[in-house]
Amino acid sequence: MAEKSKESLTDSSDEGSDQEPSYIFYRDRPEWSDVVPVELHEGPFPVVAIAYSDRFKDIFNYFRAIVLKNEISERAFQLTSDALELNPANYTVWQYRRTVLKGLEKSIPKELTFVRTIIEDHPKNYQVWHHRRVLVEWSGDPSSELRLTEIVLAQDAKNYHAWQHRQWVLDTFKLFDHELEFVERLLEDDIRNNSAWNQRYFVVKQTTGFTEDIINRELTFTVTSIKIICNNESAWNYLRGILSHCPTGLNGHPIVEELCQFLDDNKSEAPFYFAFLVDRMEEMMQSDPSKREILLPKADEVLQLLATKMDPIRREYWLFLSRYLNSQFTN
Repeated sequence: MAEKSKESLTDSSDEGSDQEPSYIFYRDRPEWSDVVPVELHEGPFPVVAIAYSDRFKDIFNYFRAIVLKNEISERAFQLTSDALELNPANYTVWQYRRTVLKGLEKSIPKELTFVRTIIEDHPKNYQVWHHRRVLVEWSGDPSSELRLTEIVLAQDAKNYHAWQHRQWVLDTFKLFDHELEFVERLLEDDIRNNSAWNQRYFVVKQTTGFTEDIINRELTFTVTSIKIICNNESAWNYLRGILSHCPTGLNGHPIVEELCQFLDDNKSEAPFYFAFLVDRMEEMMQSDPSKREILLPKADEVLQLLATKMDPIRREYWLFLSRYLNSQFTN
């Protein structure tokens, strides 16, 4: 078979498709004959030049041309769709699409559907999530957003972009009513899900705040989780976060003291618990210098244990912390 010319009207990637019509280059479309395409010039000696396909160059040459003309038209809108099909992370295309969308007073619900299809294929694309946020701002209708993010997070529970969008929707439209229930379902599925723990903290902070009753509730929830799986760094970090709002600090709260007693009685060797003990001793030494003589050797003993036996992969960190505490609390 003879080799096809690069000037062929049909892009080779679409040859033989029974599903879609053959692609026709913009340069060969009569309705675009009034537009002079603008090529990308990277200088006489481009560094690591990208091997764009003929179709890609054709679409973006015409896209640059309509941007320079500031053309607001149906054909310009369709051109952005073709450009986004090839590069859905191109923020310039998304920005211009919004300009055209508004200029033509296009249907926002229809555009939201378009955006959703791209999110399904590219769930970690910052530009498409930002575009969706702008659309929701324009419409003032967040009714589909929590369900959408729930679907995306079911596929990847730590998708940063989905969490960011969800938090924006919750906070902007005050839709917190059932969010703790949602977070608890995620933690039931994966108790180590640090994103879900972070979301729980966000919800508490943005709603009730850290009153005494809420602190007690959250400590009880966290301690219950730690008793199930003690080697869960996310839960220990959450515990520290809640205690940062507690007047007692890391020491003295009955729920926390009961946890420590429980772990001691069960001879826990969880590195996160021992690290927590060091933090408790450091806090006591800061607040009561008279305890330094007794607590500093104990803290150092725990740190040496962490460095040599319990968590040797972070040996240098634990040894650094040992040197730091000695430098701070040695008379």
